[in-house]
Amino acid sequence: MTSNTITPKEYQAFREFLENASGIVLGDNKHYLVTSRLTRIMAKFSIASLADLMTRLKADRALRQLIMDAMTTNETSWFRDSYPYDVLKEKLLPELSVKKNKPFKIWSAACSTGQEPYSISMIISEYLMGRPGSLSSGDIQIIGTDISSDVLQQAKAGVYDNIALGRGLSLERQKRFFKEKGSQWEIINDIRKRIVFREMNLKASYTALGKFDIIYCRNVLIYFSPELKKDIMFRMSQALKPKGYLILGGSETISGYSDEFDLVRWRSGVVYQLKTRTTVNG
Repeated sequence: MTSNTITPKEYQAFREFLENASGIVLGDNKHYLVTSRLTRIMAKFSIASLADLMTRLKADRALRQLIMDAMTTNETSWFRDSYPYDVLKEKLLPELSVKKNKPFKIWSAACSTGQEPYSISMIISEYLMGRPGSLSSGDIQIIGTDISSDVLQQAKAGVYDNIALGRGLSLERQKRFFKEKGSQWEIINDIRKRIVFREMNLKASYTALGKFDIIYCRNVLIYFSPELKKDIMFRMSQALKPKGYLILGGSETISGYSDEFDLVRWRSGVVYQLKTRTTVNG
């Protein structure tokens, strides 16, 4: 299968499938991306063309999941961009430590293979080391979600090779928070125990997740349509506790998509805090 075997009609059909299933919007010239990610699956199942694949997707649930995994898996790293973890350690955790509504909950949306929620948990451990007694380890729960069952299995395993660890993890943190497992490295239980991983489509309801103090939704909204961005931001505002925080990727903004948040500047970046909701009587 090569990019010139995909007719405009076939490509449009696949774009519509992917957007309906995941919310991801493919541009007009992503033929190479589609080709490179689907070729292996099509060869495995002896599927000759994208048109045949689209026919199979209607009836084959397992195949649909494989396609979703292939098209939604993105590059990730430890402590990506630094700022979201600095603000957690130096501003947000100190604020949470003086509140009474425990346990505190943090949601890592679109967590991929787990680097973000594990990085958050490491920051929490470092915070507790520096301020003993301010919080207990059981005071904070982290939920990591992703649409891909494949990457969630990797996240739950918590085992990474040296190449994966080299993407943003310092040697000091590697020695402190990992243990050797053959030729790989496994997250220690103190970091794992506060995290729960769940398969979830961001287009679905968030009600079952409960309410959060902080939501990390980073570097995923850029793939969605403006309408879906608005919808997700609104529903995330409903999933936050009063005065809760939303943390987006460095190139993402709520501007034009939500008026539910106040922009809070801190050092070299921003976070978004849920506005106080007023109740009108009568």
